[in-house]
Amino acid sequence: MTTRTITRATALAAAGLLLAACGSSGGSGSGQAGAPSFEGRGPITFVAGKDSTGTVQPMLDRWNKAHPKEKVSFIQLPTDADAQRRQMIQNAETKSDAYTVLSLDVVWTSEFAAHQWIDKLPEDRFPMGKMLKPVVETSRYRGGLYAVPSSSDGGMLYYRTDLLKKAGVGEPPSTWAEMTAACAKVRKLPEAKGMSCYAGQFQKYEGLTVNFAEAVNSAGGTVTDASGKPDVDTPEARKGLDFLTGALKDGTIPKKAVTFQEEDGRQAFQSGELIFHRNWPYVYALAQKSGIKGKFAVAPLPGLDGPGSSSLGGHNMAVSAYAENKATALDFIKFMTSEENTRTFLESASLAPPYASLYDDPALIEQYPYLPVLKESILRAVPRPRVVPYGDVTSAVQQEAYAALTGEKGSEQALKDLQKALRKAVAQ
Repeated sequence: MTTRTITRATALAAAGLLLAACGSSGGSGSGQAGAPSFEGRGPITFVAGKDSTGTVQPMLDRWNKAHPKEKVSFIQLPTDADAQRRQMIQNAETKSDAYTVLSLDVVWTSEFAAHQWIDKLPEDRFPMGKMLKPVVETSRYRGGLYAVPSSSDGGMLYYRTDLLKKAGVGEPPSTWAEMTAACAKVRKLPEAKGMSCYAGQFQKYEGLTVNFAEAVNSAGGTVTDASGKPDVDTPEARKGLDFLTGALKDGTIPKKAVTFQEEDGRQAFQSGELIFHRNWPYVYALAQKSGIKGKFAVAPLPGLDGPGSSSLGGHNMAVSAYAENKATALDFIKFMTSEENTRTFLESASLAPPYASLYDDPALIEQYPYLPVLKESILRAVPRPRVVPYGDVTSAVQQEAYAALTGEKGSEQALKDLQKALRKAVAQ
């Protein structure tokens, strides 16, 4: 969890002082002193994590060509989600106008809205009724719309079709036991020498919260209930955590997986180190360009007794309460989250679109056969805790889950300590 604290000056330098011209068309950074005023046109910034797909800047170039007086500059933050959140919060706490449109992880929306770091949006400006309901719910806080979904995300199980077929495994596994058994067969093949069975994202960062929650939910447990009350010290939650800790002990999950973020796992899968891999849909397009093209497919995540539940992922676009040129910001969000452009992001980067119709398009399904699996993953997904002190909650989850994975604590003790930490966090 240790990262450098980024000062406001450093953030401005990283942005290249691109905001010097912002506000030239009339200031509108209200900081939510009353109802937000979506006025002012001129240059803005778009702030998001590092674009590993290379698809964002071409889209911005399209906007900038059509809007030469309202250009958007791309501020790329670290790939680590926790670091992204910290920098966005620091920008808000200093009431800086350096950030205009924010790409928020879906679980940050409530926190940012509750602290009035982002503006409540005019819902009639966006086609929310055309989007998948679970996706839309991530953009709301206390009934108001505070962001617009730009992408969704559901975890999927990537697996090597060529190796499973050669080992006589007819179908992808739907349970953890079936996955372990399939691995045992595959690893007997000469081609699988040195391969590990499975990995997800187990480094101490947001990805660990995602993977821990998926294991707990897929065993019938929960981290917090619908009201945000912690409920993690249960036999069901222990079964989920025991799957992860046991798999690390017996080698089903390689020891080095406790250092894996999304890109580490993707590269391991593409280089032939893993038989099965849990990751997001963006991996599909990249894997198709690698040496395993045509040798992999996706399936729903496995669980204890049947298909598991993904954590609901994705990103929402919001307007900083302290930004200038908010009229431009609204138009830019509408542009980026349009059905046409989210389809482009699907086609170029395998990003899960928020629009329901795109999952049922026969032409898209033929081109992207994983879409039905992805839609099922999203509809079955369980949101991570939708609580205002999300930073404290995810920090506690990461601390205790990592202690269990690395053998510092047993599963039972880790869950008891996590229950106490979560109660303290949500009571603040």
